[in-house]
Amino acid sequence: MHLSYRLGYRAFRALFATYFHWRVFHPERVPAAGPVILAANHASFIDPPLVGAGIRRMVHYLARDTLFNVPVMGGLLRLWRVVPVDREGGGGAGLKGIWDRLAEGGVILLFPEGTRTCDGRLRPAKAGVGLVVIKSIAPVVPVRVFGTYQAYGRHLRWPRPRRVMVKYGLPLDFRELRAEARVCAKPRLKTVYQAAADQIMEAIARLEPCRDVRQFP
Repeated sequence: MHLSYRLGYRAFRALFATYFHWRVFHPERVPAAGPVILAANHASFIDPPLVGAGIRRMVHYLARDTLFNVPVMGGLLRLWRVVPVDREGGGGAGLKGIWDRLAEGGVILLFPEGTRTCDGRLRPAKAGVGLVVIKSIAPVVPVRVFGTYQAYGRHLRWPRPRRVMVKYGLPLDFRELRAEARVCAKPRLKTVYQAAADQIMEAIARLEPCRDVRQFP
């Protein structure tokens, strides 16, 4: 972590500890080195910093490309090597940015559902996350956040001091699907991508809240 990221990292950890009384479970499941894809459910704007603050590695986030034109914020996003995503046009540049970060041995955070939940429940995964996973060699760590919908969901204008939790699962291996994707016919690829996305979402759904609060990052 470089200085500006470390400062932001510590600020978010302090915020989560004091305002949201957070709990973090099994951060040791995230590999300490090499490329990693973190795949988390999405319920709130606070999900990205919550997932990133729970581990001791720099995380590369995704953000709308228009935010890079905002003074100060744009410079900070570039400094943190956030990947710009064009949600109105094609996603080619965003995909290249993701694979570039992974090729450098970085950590990327993705949300398989694509957008925040409207009611606090898990949503089906989109095939796009499967494409990213299949065309990479990175392990995928499923992550589940709890309480963020109640703390700052779509229905709230301001964050509430509700307890939030983040739990990291065991890394997933997509060796078989990746091998199939290298040789299968093109029409089959989308099915392979969706199968990978569904497996990730199922792994996220299996993560339950922990009762053991002794585990902190």
